[in-house]
Amino acid sequence: MIAVHTDLTASHLPDDLQPLVLQFGRSIPAGVGHGRNLQSVGVSDQTQTERARSWLSTHSHELPGDLKSTALLQLGSLGSGNHFLEVCLDELASVWVVLHSGSRGVGNQLANRHIKLAKAQNQALEDPDLAFFLEGTVEFSAYIGDMLWSQSYALANREMMMDVALGDLFSAVGFGREVSRINCHHNFAQEEEHGGRRLWITRKGAIQAASGMPGVIPGSMGTRSYIVEGLGEETSYKSASHGAGRRMSRGRAKRELTEDSLIAAMVGKAWNQDAKGLLDEHPLAYKDLERVMEDQRDLVRIVHTLSQVANYKGL
Repeated sequence: MIAVHTDLTASHLPDDLQPLVLQFGRSIPAGVGHGRNLQSVGVSDQTQTERARSWLSTHSHELPGDLKSTALLQLGSLGSGNHFLEVCLDELASVWVVLHSGSRGVGNQLANRHIKLAKAQNQALEDPDLAFFLEGTVEFSAYIGDMLWSQSYALANREMMMDVALGDLFSAVGFGREVSRINCHHNFAQEEEHGGRRLWITRKGAIQAASGMPGVIPGSMGTRSYIVEGLGEETSYKSASHGAGRRMSRGRAKRELTEDSLIAAMVGKAWNQDAKGLLDEHPLAYKDLERVMEDQRDLVRIVHTLSQVANYKGL
């Protein structure tokens, strides 16, 4: 997640934000497997490609040959599913831009290669999903190296897209500047000290919530999101939930929810306006985030509550 607080207020925004959503679609590649067109003659696309090349050269990492072009192509792209770019208003009508994306296809493919190898080396396990590497082995070191690089890639991916999105927003308004920025992981692992011991902490469905640490907890499409501050609760390994999670599988959502009800849920907001394509992202497919926030009052403090006014999602 990445969130930027701007110096704009609701009164500065155009009455119709639909053109801005369309511009996001032109500026930021989105969708399964999609990335930038490396042959594009567009100035913006060329600038982003050069920025991606620069990042990859300064964060050199040995990648399989078939992933090198993917890493370049997709650095600065949104993806699909629950990945999104939103313009939001907080409780004081200040404008925020919030974006959710990760390490894209390259991170996924690197992970799957390690999972495949771990399963091959642990065939005697009762459940193959418990496959592992032992610390100190070549396989463990290779996995950790790829994982940490992928997390850095995800941070850079969000930074690049956010800069483009802010440019689009400020161009639409005619002015504007960034006040502050939060770029934080969820669904990640890192080595930390807890209780006097060095431990690898895996936060699946969670964010780090050390004392005073800022974080972003997104809602589903059409609902609110939260800017929070960690309270450093030791019994949760200084963690908090990263969101509500799904209450319906994507297949069930498509079977049981209707396009009309999604359109109704998005009234008053600018969005992709593809109810069929986004039906599995219907707000009713997700749990109640307000209940989640109430249940974790001992883990985080809510600093800002964000209500979206524009939503761009990958399809």
